[in-house]
Amino acid sequence: MSSWFAYNAGQTIGSVGAEGGEILRDEVHKGGVRVTLKRGSKYISVSCKVYGWMDHTRFFSSVTEAQREYLLMKPSLAHMVENISTTSGSDLNLKMWEAIAEFVRRFP
Repeated sequence: MSSWFAYNAGQTIGSVGAEGGEILRDEVHKGGVRVTLKRGSKYISVSCKVYGWMDHTRFFSSVTEAQREYLLMKPSLAHMVENISTTSGSDLNLKMWEAIAEFVRRFP
């Protein structure tokens, strides 16, 4: 069973995001991650949000490239929050920032 679901039951697809881009894909992970693919008049982007921790946006030259990267980022994001969910105490902050740093290095 997948831990990814359409954000807001898919109602955001086709709508316009805060910065003016049309939302093409929008999913949320049960661990607290959202990933959104948007197409604006001058940009195509994928935004990743780990609730309470990170907001990371990448820009692409084509929807095809953005969709490929969208699919590549999802397992890394899921792995990040699933592994962190087993960590507690003072190790949590360190492990989470290490995971975020690795994600941003891999997906600049």
